[in-house]
Amino acid sequence: MTTMKEVIVYGEPLRAELVDSPIPIPADDEVLIKVEVSGSNPKDWKYPLYSKRPHNSGDDIAGTIVSVGKSVLEFKPGDRVAAFHKMGAAHGSFAEYAIAYAYTTFHIPASVTFEEASTVPLASLTAAYGLWEVLGLPSPWCPATEEIPFLVYGASTSVGTFAIKLAKLAGIGPIIGVAGSGAQVALEAGADFVVDYRNNNDIPGSIRAFLKSGQNLLYAWDTISEHGSYQNAIQALEPGLKSKLCLILPERKFEDIDKTKTNYGIARVANAHDGNGARRDYAYVFYRQLTKWFQERKFTGHRFDIVEGGLTGVEGALADLMAGRVSATKKVFRIKDTPGL
Repeated sequence: MTTMKEVIVYGEPLRAELVDSPIPIPADDEVLIKVEVSGSNPKDWKYPLYSKRPHNSGDDIAGTIVSVGKSVLEFKPGDRVAAFHKMGAAHGSFAEYAIAYAYTTFHIPASVTFEEASTVPLASLTAAYGLWEVLGLPSPWCPATEEIPFLVYGASTSVGTFAIKLAKLAGIGPIIGVAGSGAQVALEAGADFVVDYRNNNDIPGSIRAFLKSGQNLLYAWDTISEHGSYQNAIQALEPGLKSKLCLILPERKFEDIDKTKTNYGIARVANAHDGNGARRDYAYVFYRQLTKWFQERKFTGHRFDIVEGGLTGVEGALADLMAGRVSATKKVFRIKDTPGL
């Protein structure tokens, strides 16, 4: 077989076309993966829309290694892996076979299903960049030695739950989450308290009400970063530039935030694949640590829903993401469920 099925996503109007394409060949530092399950993210509809370039926009891969480039040392055919595909590049995860760089590919133990693994690569690295690069919080390798109150806005999203899980591994807490119907997901991830934003006229006050006397909220990770979420986070934080806020959505300019009063940064996961050697090494080390945490049962994936029809279900799932109909779960696609495969 020299061809495969893959999905090309078009941005405006949103549609997904199942096409025949050549099976790709990995470059020296890449691996070819037979995709068992592909995850999905909001950027999967945003990138084709904003770039005006139709492409296979899936970036979360779970499957088995088929072949490796000549510079790849730690993977071999048959290995069970998950991987973060380079955003915007060819040969994404909405396909029978996908390409990933070896340094953003990691082993998954037999105890982790492909479905669970497909929820992890992009969102977990985004959460890690936000915690340790933007916010500068303690890491699991040099954990907190005192209480550090921490706010996660959008605590039931995949990035939010991974931020909570990683913060717990680093000894950070108490952790305050903001969520709606997915509050239980945030609590299961390790949040100590969850504020329900629905029908709440004073979200910042509800956040601060959990803090004890003498506790100052200096760190917040806003995984929503729209519809007023970051303004609520800013109002909940201690005023002044000693507080730090992490945002997502790098395409936004956040012009309504006063930079002279709020110290904020944006977690940019796409930078894992740029020319910055330190960012590449960061991703490499983080993903290998994930394998160890999976083995030790210290880390788990996100809640997921399997989309009917495999690759033929991509368009409907992305439409649900675009319309905001997906909450506290990941839409994942089992390639074998695609009719005709």
